[in-house]
Amino acid sequence: MPLYETVVIARSEITQAQADAAADAATAQLEADGGSVKKREYWGLRSLAYRIKKNRKGHYILLGLDAPSPAVQEMERQLTLNEDVLRFMTVRVEEISEEPSAILSRKADDRERSFRGPKPSGRFDSGRKRGFDEREEFRARDEFRADRDDYGAEEDI
Repeated sequence: MPLYETVVIARSEITQAQADAAADAATAQLEADGGSVKKREYWGLRSLAYRIKKNRKGHYILLGLDAPSPAVQEMERQLTLNEDVLRFMTVRVEEISEEPSAILSRKADDRERSFRGPKPSGRFDSGRKRGFDEREEFRARDEFRADRDDYGAEEDI
């Protein structure tokens, strides 16, 4: 049987359990038609690239499927009818890898990084931003004026 990967995006207002229930319903329909789910990943509540039906975030679920084409079409029809599902996309693939997807492996890398890098320039040691008149050009100008005051340059004007 052909292999497919489906990504389902559910509304952000529902809980993770409800999003999993929507994926379970699609899975049950698929298994009733003779297919099987080889891989299932919950990617979490993620921001959308643009607003979909007034939603800015969505629950992402990846399904790795081993099913005949009519079963996948019926699963997609059921997902279309579900009001909690914002979008879905099914792609035929050559193989379904057992490793975590790129999304999940990147999340693990982010959690392991504790060093945040060097402090950005333009900040004091306390982290407070420099004020407008604390910039280097203004400090140099003020030092120049102080030097002129020491020599009595103000009296000439």
